[in-house]
This record gives sequence, structure tokens and C-alpha cells, in this order.
Amino acid sequence: MKKTYSLAIEGKHPDRLLEASKHDIRKYTKRERGKAVPAGADTWGFDSKLGVDEASAKPVGYDELFRAIDALVAAGNTQFYVEVLSKPVKRSPRPVAEAAPAAETDFED
Repeated sequence: MKKTYSLAIEGKHPDRLLEASKHDIRKYTKRERGKAVPAGADTWGFDSKLGVDEASAKPVGYDELFRAIDALVAAGNTQFYVEVLSKPVKRSPRPVAEAAPAAETDFED
């Protein structure tokens, strides 16, 4: 998904356009996550870029994308370019936490 969103459309409130653009991005990622994952992968990951326009777009993590959009709009920009591309990824296993030693208790019989 590569798209430039304008927040200055006559007759529409910029806040509603911002929320609609975020909804559109979430809808795309939900649709991509529903697709079959290729062999050798566990899930879908996303590479994303954000900027005022396509030429100035810089990579940003998907988990930081919506905060970065809010920061870009708060800076006074009336449009932004977002690029979100899906990729199959293999998740690494979670590290096993060491078990805490059992507390010894004195039980009287």
C-alpha cells in the first residue's frame, strides 16, 4: 500500500480525514494478515515508510507508525505519504525465563 493522504479537502474536517486514513491503514494490515502465510514463515510483518511526500519518506516501525503520523500532522502538515508493505516473517521463540526457586515453608504435621 503506497498512498498520499490529504487532510485539506473542502467540506471535510481534517480530524475526520486523519481518522479515516488511520482506519484505511489498519484495514489494509488486517486484510494482509488474513492471507495464507508462505511455507517457512509464521506470520506477516510490515515494512513501513512515512513522510510528507514520497521523496521525503523515511522508514518507521509499524508499531510507531500511528504516533509518527500524529507527530507529522501536529507539525502543521496538510498531507502525508505512507507506504506499508507486507512480508512473511519467522518469529523467534521467546526466551525461557529461569524458574524462581520454590520458597521453602515449614509445615508442621
